[in-house]
Amino acid sequence: MLGEYRINGRRASEIAASVERGVGSGDLAPGHVLPPLRELAARLEVNPNTVAAAYRTLRERGVIETAGRRGSRVRARPASTPRGSLRIEAPPGVRDLGEGNPDPALLPELGPALAAAAAADAENPGLYGEAPVVPEFAAYARGAMDADGVPGGPVAVTSGALDAIERVLAAHLKPGDAVAVEDPGWGSVLDLVPALGLRAVPVGVDEDGPLVADVERVLRAGARALVVTDRAQNPTGASVGAGRARELKAVLARHPDVLLIEDDHGHAIVGLPLHPLAGTTDHWAFVRSAAKAYGPDLRVAVLTGDPVTVDRVAGRQGLGPGWVSRLLQRAVLHLWTSNAVDTAAVARSYGERRDALVRALAERGVAAHGRSGMNVWVPVRDETGAVTRLLHAGWAVAPGARFRMATPQAVRLTVSRLTAADIGPLADAVAAAAGPVRPVTYG
Repeated sequence: MLGEYRINGRRASEIAASVERGVGSGDLAPGHVLPPLRELAARLEVNPNTVAAAYRTLRERGVIETAGRRGSRVRARPASTPRGSLRIEAPPGVRDLGEGNPDPALLPELGPALAAAAAADAENPGLYGEAPVVPEFAAYARGAMDADGVPGGPVAVTSGALDAIERVLAAHLKPGDAVAVEDPGWGSVLDLVPALGLRAVPVGVDEDGPLVADVERVLRAGARALVVTDRAQNPTGASVGAGRARELKAVLARHPDVLLIEDDHGHAIVGLPLHPLAGTTDHWAFVRSAAKAYGPDLRVAVLTGDPVTVDRVAGRQGLGPGWVSRLLQRAVLHLWTSNAVDTAAVARSYGERRDALVRALAERGVAAHGRSGMNVWVPVRDETGAVTRLLHAGWAVAPGARFRMATPQAVRLTVSRLTAADIGPLADAVAAAAGPVRPVTYG
């Protein structure tokens, strides 16, 4: 049973955190049976519904599992909890603003790039034993990061940003370690952390990125890693500004043993400058994916970091998939060097649609957030009701539950498919669906 470890707390969040601390410390080992709801509620002198809510949170995070009359127990290994399953399917006649995809009209033609990669492979076929990263690819990627102020470091290639984040976390952390994540933040990261046996700790976000006080608090409390989105944060559009970067770097400098992971989600789709935090801690990683600007199916991301981190990632990668296709690396390199994407025009296109929607909502008394990128985050009074009302009005949006842990209810709208004629009708529908909301920040 529970041995000497005693679960405590008065609120559901406190009870859930207490259980997670026990799992992280090893006091609650895999397979340990938790007390029945009413028994724990009586012991803590709280309503059984409070304990039920805590256990539900722990199940959603993959910390525990419930097997009917056998009760709830600590998982042998936290399971994935795909937040993507919370998406709303758009029936015929309903516009889908919830899928999060880029505008296909802004993606480049891949034919010339793939043909160039095939021609290069014909001259020098990719075989076993070759370097996992195409030298020209690494040189170009490293030069672009140098121009953006990213500290020097070796280059690796992964199958997208999430693959890079997973490999970096696995290279340094052990099950039970706490990882500070943005809240609201990328749902895939919020799923990935518990799936690795790690503990997600929320950090609030405003339009300038992670809140400094929250980062300081969670690092002081022992978080071993921090994941930050530099630009076009999903789902809020936050972008780390120069002032916020200085403040965050000052905090990180006081915690040099923390693993920092930066995701430049907005690379090539936003016009705001990059203000990297990398290099402040002993171990760090910076990830830049080709997905949003060049096509999600390319599955190519550049990873740099301190030598130890990149060496561990590359070494473990070599024991699994080995490398990311050099054909794809050469195709992406061709897209870069041929200027297949007019990044300024892409940033302007997304910006015009995003800003127009935020302004239209403000005119209707609805607060919305979207500083950069292709998403707009709208706080609502009743998330389920808002999603349902919008669906009936002809708009499918993403429920905020896909992206949040402790922050208030909201919905996410992706502007990629919007036209100028859509803005007014959509804003009317959102205003009608959102209901009066107490003015709050989303961090």
